[in-house]
Amino acid sequence: MTETYRILMVAPTSFFSDYGGHIRILEEARVLQRLGHQVTIITYYLGRDLPDLEIIRTRPTPWRPDYEVGSSPHKFVFDIFLAWAGLGTILRQRFDVIHGHTHEGAFIGYFLSRILRAPLLLDFQGSMTSEMVDHNFLNPAGPWYRWARLLELRIDQMADVIVTSSQHGATLLERDFKCGSRRVYPLPDCVNLDFFRPDVLTPEEVASRRTALGIPADRPLVAYLGLLADYQGTPLLLEAARILKQCGRDVHFLVMGFPGVSQYRRMAHDLGVTDRVTFTGKIPYEQAPAHLALGDMAISPKISATEGAGKILNYMAMALPTIAFDTPVSREYLGSLGVYAKRMGDSTSLADAILRLVDAPEWRIELGHKLRQRAARHFSWERSGHHLLTIYRTILQSRT
Repeated sequence: MTETYRILMVAPTSFFSDYGGHIRILEEARVLQRLGHQVTIITYYLGRDLPDLEIIRTRPTPWRPDYEVGSSPHKFVFDIFLAWAGLGTILRQRFDVIHGHTHEGAFIGYFLSRILRAPLLLDFQGSMTSEMVDHNFLNPAGPWYRWARLLELRIDQMADVIVTSSQHGATLLERDFKCGSRRVYPLPDCVNLDFFRPDVLTPEEVASRRTALGIPADRPLVAYLGLLADYQGTPLLLEAARILKQCGRDVHFLVMGFPGVSQYRRMAHDLGVTDRVTFTGKIPYEQAPAHLALGDMAISPKISATEGAGKILNYMAMALPTIAFDTPVSREYLGSLGVYAKRMGDSTSLADAILRLVDAPEWRIELGHKLRQRAARHFSWERSGHHLLTIYRTILQSRT
């Protein structure tokens, strides 16, 4: 008989918030439950409850209960509250494994794991210090960078085992953070192919929804779904729209996501592309496939060197040919099937890559089919769930 594991996930974020790393937490928890295991998630007080998951939230901050935290000093207080919630949780029930998402989750999880005498797994979704630099919270030339890097290295050593959201992440840990290969397991982001599928809308429904959004029927449509931020390449996307308009090419952009929608609307206005870009704001995860189905192609202009890019997998499952910069993570997902902008962080290169797809409609369709096949072969959550259970089993057996 297969043993049932009790897993405590430490998620230092406002789970669930319909983007990025939240999708990885959600899908890992769901696949573990489908395989017969018990998952409890402790997280910040804001976020969206999901009926099929046990979610325990912290108390709200007394000074501003609606505060949405990113990289900021407030996060220290949020994490103290999260550690307190975790302590209360482990005093009420026992867990076999502590699964810490990101370095903060692993740091909090380390103390919980020592109390429980349970193994700690770090779910690595990118370098902590690199992410802080990407978010303009840490200056790489400043006095605090060295100390943040040392803290990151120490957290990496605390974990019994580390799983990474990409092969590139595993290489980074072994090369830059002195992590032995026996402790590091690539567990790439995956996609639910039953949920993200290209036939989620009929052609008539696609046409109707495009019309409702004010998108001209005769324009090729480039879809983006994710966070709106400079490090995500949102300004580059808008600049590419300007370049295409100046070239006389009628290409439309459907930009779906948050935050900063008003900021990027102003940028689109200043660039003269309000007639070429439609902003939808935040899209609930449940509605993501139907919105992505409106696109003829998709784009991921992210310029972070270490973070994952799970949105690309959603694009692939939707059979959308995908434009991206040629980063190690993008190439890991897309392989030779990606349409790559040649110069990193360059909007002209991005526009050129878009035009390669615009001018080849038959190739677009062929590429989309091949990308969905690639997603099915290499990026299934069911396969990933079994791999994760094998890792749990290995670290639990090593302690007996």
